[in-house]
Amino acid sequence: MPGTTDPPEVSLAPGEQALVSVPSMGTPLAYLPDDAFDNLLVVSATAPPAKVESVVERRGGDPAAVGVVPVTGSPGEYDGPLWTTDPVDPSDLTGISIRLSTAMNYVMAGGWVVFDNVNVLLMYGHEEQVYRLLDSVAASARDRDARGAYCTVREAVTDDTYARLAGLFDRTTSVE
Repeated sequence: MPGTTDPPEVSLAPGEQALVSVPSMGTPLAYLPDDAFDNLLVVSATAPPAKVESVVERRGGDPAAVGVVPVTGSPGEYDGPLWTTDPVDPSDLTGISIRLSTAMNYVMAGGWVVFDNVNVLLMYGHEEQVYRLLDSVAASARDRDARGAYCTVREAVTDDTYARLAGLFDRTTSVE
């Protein structure tokens, strides 16, 4: 259709970790390159596994190549092709860390680790604990030579918090 453009794409090198500013509505998965869906782990605080599956299918990916750590205060059942952990409450950063440790075993070199909304973790957890969790995940992703996109709605965090988070990663980028 004339006049339409593709959304901007998050482009990361293997092992590169980035703090990604995203719009407040929609899914950050819309900004991933097609090959991200070949090996993807999503820490999802905004979409249940069924919705993640729908996005993956819409993007032409194979849901069986995608894992999800559902971060939610609501219990949920999912019986589909995505690999998922048990849901974990957003205030339970230790539980998120434990589930991520297991899930990272499925992330291969060149794969992707995506936090769809770091802001949710900041709402429920202490900033220092969120910082340590993200630092640990970024280090693990780097060690695996996996790409990491840690998405945030920029205007929803203070400049100090944003600057501190940005220091964890190789760079910042925006798809807004």
